[in-house]
Amino acid sequence: MAAAMPRMQSWAIRDVGLIFLMWTVMMIAMMTPSAAPMILMFASVQRRRREGRSPYVSTGVFLSGYLLVWAFFSALAALAQWGLHSAALLSPMMMTTSAALGGALLAGAGIFQWTPLKQACLTRCRSPFDFIMTEWREGTGGAVAMGLRHGLICAGCCWMLMAILFVAGVMNLVWVAVIAAFVFAEKLLPRGRWVSRHSGAALVVWGAWLALAPMAGGI
Repeated sequence: MAAAMPRMQSWAIRDVGLIFLMWTVMMIAMMTPSAAPMILMFASVQRRRREGRSPYVSTGVFLSGYLLVWAFFSALAALAQWGLHSAALLSPMMMTTSAALGGALLAGAGIFQWTPLKQACLTRCRSPFDFIMTEWREGTGGAVAMGLRHGLICAGCCWMLMAILFVAGVMNLVWVAVIAAFVFAEKLLPRGRWVSRHSGAALVVWGAWLALAPMAGGI
């Protein structure tokens, strides 16, 4: 990823393209493991169809639809990073230089953990069998549509968590791994919803501390 780090002056289109590529690689690495149960279930259904000599579709088709959603998200993230860079709100390590902005991003991510949208998407992400039963589509186009649908549900579940990278540092591989592990835990652990809600409270506290610490230091 270090090769993708742009210069600190105004970005050219090439810089935005490199950042988009960096985000895309990160999203694939972060989100594919947590989607493994859904991918494996789709593969299992298609394998049984193939063995029964019924029409089947490659699992890669489903996966391409899923990853297309995260490529679109990566484009939005790259544009957001471009905007923050242009406003001189990012350091060379691509972390926010504004305590107020950082606090707001963390608090926003924390509050989102408690919203009905988050919980609804998390419930769907945790139930691959229910997704197969309710969202099944036949053929190649159907597999792509299913991948897109599942990708949108996962994005609805996790998009605000990615804002943490603008606080911890987009280039910080430790935090990339931490967020990926957290997403995996809340989707797959038996008490994933508990993990989700309690992490939300922790993020709000962290955000408040980050925003208020400079004020306390000035007293």
